[in-house]
Amino acid sequence: MIPLELPDPLQLAEAIVQGNRSAVANALNIIDNKRPEAKECSAQLLSALPQKKLLEEGHLIGITGPPGAGKSSLVSALIHIWRKAGVSIGVLAVDPSSRISGGALLGDRLRIKLPQFDEGLFIRSLASRGHLGGLASEVWPMGLVLLACFDLVIIETIGVGQTEIDIANVSDTVCYIAQPASGDSIQYLKSGVMEIPDVLVVNKSDLGTPAKKTARELTRCLVPPESQTDWSIPVHLVSASEGSGIEKLAQIFEEHRAWLSQANKLTSSRVEHQAAWGIKLLREEFGRHGLELVGGETTLLQQWTSHVASPLEIFEVFRKKILTHWKKI
Repeated sequence: MIPLELPDPLQLAEAIVQGNRSAVANALNIIDNKRPEAKECSAQLLSALPQKKLLEEGHLIGITGPPGAGKSSLVSALIHIWRKAGVSIGVLAVDPSSRISGGALLGDRLRIKLPQFDEGLFIRSLASRGHLGGLASEVWPMGLVLLACFDLVIIETIGVGQTEIDIANVSDTVCYIAQPASGDSIQYLKSGVMEIPDVLVVNKSDLGTPAKKTARELTRCLVPPESQTDWSIPVHLVSASEGSGIEKLAQIFEEHRAWLSQANKLTSSRVEHQAAWGIKLLREEFGRHGLELVGGETTLLQQWTSHVASPLEIFEVFRKKILTHWKKI
């Protein structure tokens, strides 16, 4: 096997923080590489990134919803608004996997249409690779790399179903996009997906009555907040094609980010997301029996959140613990 040439993780991390797009692309490629030396480099890279920034700054927004709801069109419209305001943006567009190559099937250039090259915008397509939650395991560490470089990070999923709820474990703010006159949207929300979103959006409001009816149905599905200090999930009508309601939606995202900060939920949420990501990978590799060897998911969650290190480093620590117990059986 040809040796893999890898950059110095410390220098790469410094370049990412300084906003070097080539460094960001290089880092994402390394995280996406399955070879052991690439994994080691990824762990060192994530450790070298400023942990305070990764836990306390920026905004991770997850965009999900059924196929055909207009997620990519809405992301494009939001990008125009944010870039006019000078906000730098990193996008992870998660696509279905090609059965032949295993790579992203659609590709970001087809999904998110933008007029020209923009130094303040970075888009990367990533295949879902058959993960039941709708997101590949690389999404969380890739999101951290983008968070270290850009003001705002968007993660767009391929589409939502009853099992595709991982977006809630990688995002500060989850936005569910519904389309008018779609019974599927309502059924998804009633079947458990209703617990995911922080913001509900009905796209294609230019259709008029059907859009308003869907908004009313979604509003009826909502559970009122337990107290006045809790976040009240809004139902917002937009038209990505006509640009109506987009500025208000961007404002709603900003309001939710401010609420997370004021409620002291942002950092703890990101730590919990990191733990959920790692425990999911351990469960996929070793099964529930493997996790029980080191105390089960609850114990792992408590121990994980007490560690201060990069997610890949913590993951390897617990992976080695499980392997050690496995060998004793």
